[in-house]
Amino acid sequence: MMLVEETQVLEAALPVAALKDHLLLGSGFTEGDLQDPVLVSFLRAALAAIEGRTSKALVTRGFLVTLDAWTAPDSQRLPVAPVQAITEVALVDAYGIATIVDPTSYRLQKDAFDPRLRPMATSLPSVPTGGTVEIRFDAGYGPTFDAVPEDLKQAVLMLAAHYYEYRSEMALSQGCMPFGVTSLIARYRPVRVGLDA
Repeated sequence: MMLVEETQVLEAALPVAALKDHLLLGSGFTEGDLQDPVLVSFLRAALAAIEGRTSKALVTRGFLVTLDAWTAPDSQRLPVAPVQAITEVALVDAYGIATIVDPTSYRLQKDAFDPRLRPMATSLPSVPTGGTVEIRFDAGYGPTFDAVPEDLKQAVLMLAAHYYEYRSEMALSQGCMPFGVTSLIARYRPVRVGLDA
């Protein structure tokens, strides 16, 4: 499986002003936006870290997942939640020629942890021999940061502030995430039951 983020979170959707308030940065100065590029980079890093730990897209954008075969003939788990819509399913043969699957032949089974592509009939279409299937979908809580649940918003701000405060610190261990952040995201982490992928 290969997951690609086809569209990025727009800079306008990032809570730069909220992070400034969280950091208690001064305001009203002529160069008040001087640190904005740094804050944007830490917000993007915090979003990526929290999305990686939770398998959730916080701000809605487009994704592409490419598979060599279906996990099961009657359903395919999507690797990111919450999925808002499946925009396209294509079967790609060994020569790279894509055939778009009729959207009336499948449906999205929405789920906070386990969204799936399901067939309208008994099974999903066969993947061509030596080929792949490409699923394009939109996932996220909404188009702006305001749509994100409050506890996840707070976790992003706390983690971005942590990155900002310790931006020169090299002694912190890899993957270091403050306890308050891990507590806030704990209920959003995927539940692993069984071996079903």
